[in-house]
Amino acid sequence: MNDTLAAILLGLIEGLTEFLPISSTGHLLIAQHWLGPRSDLFNIVIQAGAILAIVLVYRQRLLALAFGLRQPENRSYLGKIALAFAVTAALGIPVRLAGWQLPETLTPVAWALVVGGLWMLLAEHLAERRPNRTEISWTVAALVGLAQVVAGVFPGTSRSAAAIFVVLLAGTRNR
Repeated sequence: MNDTLAAILLGLIEGLTEFLPISSTGHLLIAQHWLGPRSDLFNIVIQAGAILAIVLVYRQRLLALAFGLRQPENRSYLGKIALAFAVTAALGIPVRLAGWQLPETLTPVAWALVVGGLWMLLAEHLAERRPNRTEISWTVAALVGLAQVVAGVFPGTSRSAAAIFVVLLAGTRNR
């Protein structure tokens, strides 16, 4: 397939899957299995475009957080984001250095997508039985960080879905 057409197709896949609780990276790996592998730089650029889109979509919220540090709810929210990041870094770096990751080949990625879909259904079902909370606790923020590490071990596992599972199972449903 023509490189330009492949790049457009992969860009569409990234754009369509980035905002859903499914692994955009997993879908890119599957598509690249048929289209031919792309360089790491290509994958970084295509995902940077998705991150830029997220920043643009949420720019008002991000600016409100950045310039509203005097408000206790903003400080709390940013603190919880920092905690989730710290847990991810503190556990994720040793996990990565130890080499605890499945190979980024078609079979583990496909299985991760299937299992992730089943987990999402289970999390939705179990969340219906939990009391509803609208605020994310410090414990849930730490568990979100842990979920990010687990998602990093299994290529094709959506990091956003892993975070959503934890939040749903904790009873938080502020969508």
